[in-house]
Amino acid sequence: QLQLVESGGGLVQPGGSLRLSCAASGFNIDSYYIGWFRQAPGKEREGVSCISSRGGSTNYAESVKGRFTISRDNAKNAVYLQMNSLKPEDTAVYYCAADFPPVQAMCSYVAMDYWGEGTPVTVSS
Repeated sequence: QLQLVESGGGLVQPGGSLRLSCAASGFNIDSYYIGWFRQAPGKEREGVSCISSRGGSTNYAESVKGRFTISRDNAKNAVYLQMNSLKPEDTAVYYCAADFPPVQAMCSYVAMDYWGEGTPVTVSS
């Protein structure tokens, strides 16, 4: 089966850090752009960050730029999201997703081929 599984979420205080992992099974991610998305209660799912198949290109939502860092280790078939200086508004379920080339945009929501089921992140004191 082709699967993406997120891990690393949990409860953290404002200003704290979490490192999310996205592990792939059933396929090799080295040909895929990988994106992180999040969905807060009552809100639409939004893009957080994206990394190209080789890791040479990345982008970030303005709300997380400077605080979050996306990286990948294709040898481990995994992608990571380091989240620092967390804010209560970062509270959401975080999802990773994979987009097989050719791509028309960096991690376009409608173009993602595979999705994980998400890992919840709660930022609260």
